[in-house]
Amino acid sequence: MSGQKGVFFLAKEKKEKKQRSREFEQLKEGLKLRFVNTAHIMWGRELNELTMNEIYQTVAATAKQYISDNWIKTNKTYAERQEKQIYYFSIEFLMGRLLKSNLINLGIEEAVREVLDDFHLELSRTYEEEPDAGLGNGGLGRLAACFIDSMAAHRLPGHGCSIRYQYGLFEQKIIDGNQVEIPDNWLKDGFAWEYRKPDKAIDVKFNGNAYMKKMDDGSLKLVYENPMIVMAVPYDVPIVGYHNNTVNTLRLWNAEVNRDFSDYGMLTQEQMRQKQDYRTFVESITRYLYPDDSTYDGRRMRLIQEYFMTSAGVQSIVRHYKKSGMDIHAFAQKVAIHINDTHPAVAVAELMRILVDEENLGWEEAWNITRNTIAYTNHTIMPEALEKWPVDMFRPLLPRIYMIIDEINRRHLEEVRARYPHHEEKVHALSIIQDGMVHMARLAIVGGHSVNGVAAIHTEILKTTTLHDFYEYNPKMFNNKTNGITHRRWLMGANPELDVLITSTIGSRRWHRHPEQLDLLNDYVEDKPFLAELGKIKHLRKEALAAYIREHNHMEVDPDSLFDIQVKRIHSYKRQLMNVLHIMYQYHRIRTDRSFDMLPTTYIFGGKAAPGYYIAKETIRLINAVADRINNDPLVKGRIKVVFIENFGVSIGEIVYPAADVSEQISTASKEASGTGNMKFMMNGAITLGTLDGANVEIRDAVGGDEHCVIFGLKAEEVLNYYATGTYSAWAEYNTNERVRTVVNQLTDGTFGNFQSLFDYLVHANDEFFILKDFDAYAAAHEEIMRRYRDRYHWLKSSAVNIANSGRFSSDRTIDEYASEIWQVRPVVIS
Repeated sequence: MSGQKGVFFLAKEKKEKKQRSREFEQLKEGLKLRFVNTAHIMWGRELNELTMNEIYQTVAATAKQYISDNWIKTNKTYAERQEKQIYYFSIEFLMGRLLKSNLINLGIEEAVREVLDDFHLELSRTYEEEPDAGLGNGGLGRLAACFIDSMAAHRLPGHGCSIRYQYGLFEQKIIDGNQVEIPDNWLKDGFAWEYRKPDKAIDVKFNGNAYMKKMDDGSLKLVYENPMIVMAVPYDVPIVGYHNNTVNTLRLWNAEVNRDFSDYGMLTQEQMRQKQDYRTFVESITRYLYPDDSTYDGRRMRLIQEYFMTSAGVQSIVRHYKKSGMDIHAFAQKVAIHINDTHPAVAVAELMRILVDEENLGWEEAWNITRNTIAYTNHTIMPEALEKWPVDMFRPLLPRIYMIIDEINRRHLEEVRARYPHHEEKVHALSIIQDGMVHMARLAIVGGHSVNGVAAIHTEILKTTTLHDFYEYNPKMFNNKTNGITHRRWLMGANPELDVLITSTIGSRRWHRHPEQLDLLNDYVEDKPFLAELGKIKHLRKEALAAYIREHNHMEVDPDSLFDIQVKRIHSYKRQLMNVLHIMYQYHRIRTDRSFDMLPTTYIFGGKAAPGYYIAKETIRLINAVADRINNDPLVKGRIKVVFIENFGVSIGEIVYPAADVSEQISTASKEASGTGNMKFMMNGAITLGTLDGANVEIRDAVGGDEHCVIFGLKAEEVLNYYATGTYSAWAEYNTNERVRTVVNQLTDGTFGNFQSLFDYLVHANDEFFILKDFDAYAAAHEEIMRRYRDRYHWLKSSAVNIANSGRFSSDRTIDEYASEIWQVRPVVIS
């Protein structure tokens, strides 16, 4: 009987395989027809006459035809079923390139590749034609991008809201070792994935004079005189779910002048000047991501951007909700607004404004709806980094919004004083408007129903230090949601050979939808054939990164060397400076100690420094000076290479993360909220070298302890104690630690040039992020890394253990937690 069953199942499998083959060929034929017709319509020329950029545009337009059908169905389904929907507000969405991820999520990448092959075209070359969307800078924006990807993948009705920046942060060039910023004109050839929706434009009001006028019947009426009105026009980007027909929306707002603006008519010269000033102001709102906040005007423009995005977004949500015919009193049951960091925190006051001023709800009912609608994610441990605005700037720019915040604060403090009578210190700590400043994190907490941190240690620090008074006041609001990354981009897309190995090893693609099933690989972490294949794939990825470096840095690096990589925003707390100081130390040992057995290592850096951040820019200059000296010293003989990859971003990251042997996650403990680069490295088999900070703590737990990662340095409680007691002395470290003194002196002795500012920052400004204190532990951690790397079998085992236990760091898991524990939304099947 069992033999008959075997024959039956073999026949069934053969039949299903034949059916899949037929369906694939039908898909190919349909794609080929659409591709050729689209090319002819768009360009009016034969395929062999098109440029590679035109081929890219054609492939994208062909994919959009498959996307648009499902997009329409998705929106129709949400409306007809009156589903609760999530709106995720973030000042950044670092999307990267979308063509590859969209083809993967549509399930047509292989078919498109074969169609292009038939025309002697390479799909990989079309990917390279797409610019990275300049809609974000670092971890905050990439997290938002991963989250909306996971919402669509899990069929959750969730959308993004942000700004359509004309220019991204900046394009980074390294010239003579220095960072030079040039405009990131990412829109110069248009954005293939956006749809302009002028019929859905929103008016946003600034300036003017707002006050309450007492009427004859004793009631109060709002008067808002002479506001400046800016038109916000939405540009919608489809967010494609993985093999599930769901297509959600990322709505990007662009500031534009009204259509009748060009009609100058019979204007005086002064009126024409005023009109031109208005045009200049409007167009400046969405010109740049993160205007320079070192000046008053720059900070004011950032506040303008934040309100522009938030007001347009909230107004649009309410308008869409009312159009669906649902009752405004049930708004919180059908809408969830999530604030990603404090930039959109003004949503609390904006929703109150709409409910009270436009929908004529009473204050108490409006406040109840607002609090049950809004939730807030905190990304900042450092109290000084929590966003706040001077009242003298805020009130004249947003007069009605300030009035509402002032009233929210007045009512809130009545409750605080009732809870804590004669305790003005508590009132001070819990006040939204305090010492002439509007505190946006406090507004987000008071005006919402949930506050979450983004890693277990981060949430605990929020409770015990940064937001302790608010936690004590309302502990039930606080919860943790450890960050995650989308494995579809960072493993399946970035490392396709590893995708194939995993699938063939565990015998199923179910992990594509359920990344927690990566843990099935734990059965193979000691399997030598599996580890051998894993080693080959890592070497292949290292060769790809070496080829990128050869092309862009004009430098040869050895793929057989250990690739030690730190790529992230350049900031003192992330301690790229400690990394380069240690390289200087190793170089010193090579030159002075013939017995030093240095494992050949390629140190790779990447990241941008904020234009006004002098110490960060000097750190970049030092890295490049050290690279220039070491890479050209014949005495080193290839034992160290140092590379700085300019203009690091998502697309470059897709080459870098899979190539890493070592993931540098060395922020000062208690400073990194979570980190997500650590997860991308882990998922691709790199070993974490890090402090017990952010998600590193949970990564260590996931891999079973220190055997499969290398942890060093001060713990968070030790760092916080040093801050509290003021007992740390960098001068003492410099004078008593010969190794530290030797390497720090090289900053000014001419070995690498003159870096007096970095010397002073470390020694005389008391080394605020404990680089000197942790230096010996960091050096010892590197020695441990080298010892482990020489044991090939156990190194590959650790690599496999990291991959096998990375599924919990998928953003799919994070989003499921948000959906069930904060938003109370459910998946919606799009048929």
